[in-house]
Amino acid sequence: MKFEEMTVGAFIDELASNSPAPGGGSVAALCGSLASALTVMVGNLTVGKTKYQDSWNAAENIISEGKKLNLEFISLMNKDTDAFNVFMAAMKMPKNTDEEKSVRLEAMEHAAKTATETPLSTLETCVKLMDFVVLAAKYGNQNAISDAGVAALLAEAAGKAAAYNVKINLPGIKDKIFADKCKERMFSALKAIESGALETADIVNGVI
Repeated sequence: MKFEEMTVGAFIDELASNSPAPGGGSVAALCGSLASALTVMVGNLTVGKTKYQDSWNAAENIISEGKKLNLEFISLMNKDTDAFNVFMAAMKMPKNTDEEKSVRLEAMEHAAKTATETPLSTLETCVKLMDFVVLAAKYGNQNAISDAGVAALLAEAAGKAAAYNVKINLPGIKDKIFADKCKERMFSALKAIESGALETADIVNGVI
Protein backbone atom coordinates (compact mmCIF):
# COMPACT_ATOMS: atom_id res chain seq x y z
CA MET A 1 0.00 0.00 0.00
CA LYS A 2 1.24 3.48 -0.85
CA PHE A 3 1.76 5.73 2.14
CA GLU A 4 -0.77 8.32 0.98
CA GLU A 5 -3.43 5.59 1.02
CA MET A 6 -2.81 4.80 4.69
CA THR A 7 -4.61 6.44 7.59
CA VAL A 8 -2.53 8.84 9.63
CA GLY A 9 -2.65 6.44 12.56
CA ALA A 10 -1.57 3.47 10.46
CA PHE A 11 1.37 5.39 9.02
CA ILE A 12 2.48 6.50 12.48
CA ASP A 13 2.25 2.92 13.78
CA GLU A 14 4.29 1.66 10.82
CA LEU A 15 6.85 4.41 11.37
CA ALA A 16 7.16 3.50 15.06
CA SER A 17 7.61 -0.22 14.39
CA ASN A 18 10.94 -2.06 14.38
CA SER A 19 11.04 -1.92 10.58
CA PRO A 20 13.76 0.55 9.43
CA ALA A 21 11.53 1.79 6.59
CA PRO A 22 9.71 4.09 6.35
CA GLY A 23 12.24 6.24 8.11
CA GLY A 24 13.64 9.74 8.13
CA GLY A 25 13.72 10.12 4.37
CA SER A 26 10.04 9.40 3.95
CA VAL A 27 9.22 11.61 6.92
CA ALA A 28 11.20 14.45 5.33
CA ALA A 29 9.12 14.12 2.17
CA LEU A 30 5.95 13.98 4.25
CA CYS A 31 6.90 17.24 5.96
CA GLY A 32 7.47 18.75 2.53
CA SER A 33 4.03 17.58 1.49
CA LEU A 34 2.45 19.17 4.57
CA ALA A 35 4.34 22.40 3.92
CA SER A 36 3.11 22.52 0.33
CA ALA A 37 -0.47 21.83 1.45
CA LEU A 38 -0.31 24.72 3.91
CA THR A 39 1.05 26.98 1.19
CA VAL A 40 -1.81 26.01 -1.11
CA MET A 41 -4.24 26.69 1.73
CA VAL A 42 -2.93 30.24 2.08
CA GLY A 43 -3.47 30.70 -1.65
CA ASN A 44 -7.02 29.37 -1.43
CA LEU A 45 -7.76 31.73 1.44
CA THR A 46 -6.57 34.65 -0.70
CA VAL A 47 -8.31 34.06 -4.04
CA GLY A 48 -11.80 35.51 -4.04
CA LYS A 49 -11.20 37.89 -1.14
CA THR A 50 -11.84 41.41 -2.43
CA LYS A 51 -9.29 42.88 -0.03
CA TYR A 52 -6.57 40.84 -1.76
CA GLN A 53 -7.76 41.20 -5.35
CA ASP A 54 -4.36 42.51 -6.48
CA SER A 55 -2.83 39.27 -5.21
CA TRP A 56 -5.23 36.84 -6.88
CA ASN A 57 -2.92 36.05 -9.80
CA ALA A 58 -0.02 35.38 -7.45
CA ALA A 59 -2.25 33.25 -5.23
CA GLU A 60 -3.54 31.21 -8.17
CA ASN A 61 0.06 30.51 -9.19
CA ILE A 62 0.87 29.47 -5.62
CA ILE A 63 -2.09 27.08 -5.65
CA SER A 64 -1.23 25.57 -9.01
CA GLU A 65 2.48 25.08 -8.35
CA GLY A 66 1.95 24.08 -4.74
CA LYS A 67 -0.33 21.23 -5.78
CA LYS A 68 2.29 19.96 -8.24
CA LEU A 69 4.99 20.05 -5.57
CA ASN A 70 2.69 18.27 -3.15
CA LEU A 71 2.38 15.38 -5.60
CA GLU A 72 6.18 15.32 -5.99
CA PHE A 73 6.66 15.04 -2.23
CA ILE A 74 4.10 12.24 -1.96
CA SER A 75 5.89 10.33 -4.70
CA LEU A 76 9.22 10.89 -2.93
CA MET A 77 7.79 9.49 0.32
CA ASN A 78 7.29 6.17 -1.40
CA LYS A 79 10.48 6.34 -3.46
CA ASP A 80 12.62 6.84 -0.38
CA THR A 81 11.36 3.67 1.27
CA ASP A 82 11.59 1.77 -2.03
CA ALA A 83 15.20 2.90 -2.44
CA PHE A 84 16.08 1.69 1.05
CA ASN A 85 14.48 -1.69 0.41
CA VAL A 86 16.43 -2.07 -2.83
CA PHE A 87 19.68 -1.33 -0.99
CA MET A 88 18.87 -3.89 1.69
CA ALA A 89 18.10 -6.44 -0.99
CA ALA A 90 21.48 -5.77 -2.58
CA MET A 91 23.16 -6.23 0.80
CA LYS A 92 21.60 -9.68 1.10
CA MET A 93 22.81 -10.88 -2.30
CA PRO A 94 25.12 -13.93 -2.23
CA LYS A 95 28.88 -13.35 -1.99
CA ASN A 96 30.32 -16.84 -2.09
CA THR A 97 32.29 -16.47 -5.32
CA ASP A 98 34.28 -13.63 -6.87
CA GLU A 99 31.59 -13.23 -9.52
CA GLU A 100 28.83 -13.04 -6.91
CA LYS A 101 30.86 -10.52 -4.92
CA SER A 102 31.34 -8.38 -8.02
CA VAL A 103 27.64 -8.47 -8.92
CA ARG A 104 26.71 -7.67 -5.32
CA LEU A 105 29.07 -4.70 -5.12
CA GLU A 106 27.74 -3.31 -8.39
CA ALA A 107 24.16 -3.69 -7.16
CA MET A 108 25.03 -2.01 -3.87
CA GLU A 109 26.70 0.92 -5.64
CA HIS A 110 23.65 1.46 -7.84
CA ALA A 111 21.31 1.15 -4.85
CA ALA A 112 23.42 3.56 -2.79
CA LYS A 113 23.28 6.14 -5.56
CA THR A 114 19.50 5.82 -5.78
CA ALA A 115 19.22 6.04 -1.99
CA THR A 116 21.21 9.29 -2.18
CA GLU A 117 19.47 10.81 -5.19
CA THR A 118 16.01 10.36 -3.66
CA PRO A 119 16.48 12.50 -0.53
CA LEU A 120 18.51 14.93 -2.63
CA SER A 121 15.44 15.31 -4.83
CA THR A 122 13.36 15.90 -1.70
CA LEU A 123 15.81 18.60 -0.62
CA GLU A 124 15.76 20.32 -4.00
CA THR A 125 11.96 20.12 -4.13
CA CYS A 126 11.94 21.94 -0.79
CA VAL A 127 13.92 24.73 -2.47
CA LYS A 128 11.26 25.03 -5.16
CA LEU A 129 8.54 25.07 -2.53
CA MET A 130 10.24 27.73 -0.43
CA ASP A 131 9.96 30.20 -3.32
CA PHE A 132 6.17 29.87 -3.16
CA VAL A 133 6.12 29.95 0.63
CA VAL A 134 7.82 33.34 0.48
CA LEU A 135 5.22 34.53 -2.05
CA ALA A 136 2.42 33.25 0.18
CA ALA A 137 3.80 35.24 3.09
CA LYS A 138 4.20 38.36 0.94
CA TYR A 139 0.92 38.32 -0.95
CA GLY A 140 -1.35 35.92 0.89
CA ASN A 141 -4.25 36.58 3.21
CA GLN A 142 -2.70 38.18 6.30
CA ASN A 143 -5.09 36.26 8.54
CA ALA A 144 -3.22 33.13 7.40
CA ILE A 145 0.29 34.59 7.68
CA SER A 146 1.11 32.24 10.56
CA ASP A 147 0.28 29.30 8.27
CA ALA A 148 2.81 30.58 5.76
CA GLY A 149 5.28 30.79 8.62
CA VAL A 150 4.60 27.20 9.62
CA ALA A 151 4.97 26.12 5.98
CA ALA A 152 8.40 27.74 5.90
CA LEU A 153 9.47 26.00 9.10
CA LEU A 154 8.29 22.65 7.79
CA ALA A 155 9.93 23.15 4.40
CA GLU A 156 13.20 24.09 6.09
CA ALA A 157 13.02 21.11 8.44
CA ALA A 158 12.14 18.78 5.56
CA GLY A 159 15.10 20.01 3.54
CA LYS A 160 17.56 19.68 6.40
CA ALA A 161 16.18 16.23 7.27
CA ALA A 162 16.57 15.13 3.66
CA ALA A 163 20.17 16.40 3.73
CA TYR A 164 20.92 14.09 6.66
CA ASN A 165 19.77 11.19 4.49
CA VAL A 166 22.03 12.35 1.69
CA LYS A 167 25.01 12.60 4.04
CA ILE A 168 24.57 9.16 5.56
CA ASN A 169 24.58 7.47 2.16
CA LEU A 170 27.53 9.31 0.60
CA PRO A 171 30.32 7.35 2.37
CA GLY A 172 29.06 4.11 0.83
CA ILE A 173 29.42 5.41 -2.74
CA LYS A 174 32.69 4.58 -4.50
CA ASP A 175 32.03 6.95 -7.42
CA LYS A 176 33.66 10.07 -5.97
CA ILE A 177 32.68 12.31 -8.88
CA PHE A 178 29.03 11.42 -8.27
CA ALA A 179 29.43 11.90 -4.50
CA ASP A 180 31.11 15.30 -4.91
CA LYS A 181 28.35 16.51 -7.23
CA CYS A 182 25.73 15.39 -4.71
CA LYS A 183 27.53 17.31 -1.95
CA GLU A 184 27.66 20.43 -4.12
CA ARG A 185 23.95 20.19 -4.89
CA MET A 186 23.17 19.55 -1.23
CA PHE A 187 25.05 22.56 0.12
CA SER A 188 23.61 24.83 -2.57
CA ALA A 189 20.07 23.71 -1.77
CA LEU A 190 20.54 24.10 1.98
CA LYS A 191 21.80 27.65 1.50
CA ALA A 192 18.76 28.53 -0.63
CA ILE A 193 16.36 26.99 1.87
CA GLU A 194 17.86 28.86 4.81
CA SER A 195 17.63 32.11 2.88
CA GLY A 196 13.95 31.56 2.07
CA ALA A 197 13.16 30.54 5.64
CA LEU A 198 14.78 33.69 7.01
CA GLU A 199 12.95 35.90 4.51
CA THR A 200 9.62 34.31 5.40
CA ALA A 201 10.32 34.64 9.12
CA ASP A 202 11.06 38.34 8.69
CA ILE A 203 7.77 38.86 6.83
CA VAL A 204 5.72 36.85 9.34
CA ASN A 205 7.28 38.48 12.40
CA GLY A 206 6.72 41.88 10.82
CA VAL A 207 2.98 41.17 10.74
CA ILE A 208 2.45 39.26 13.98
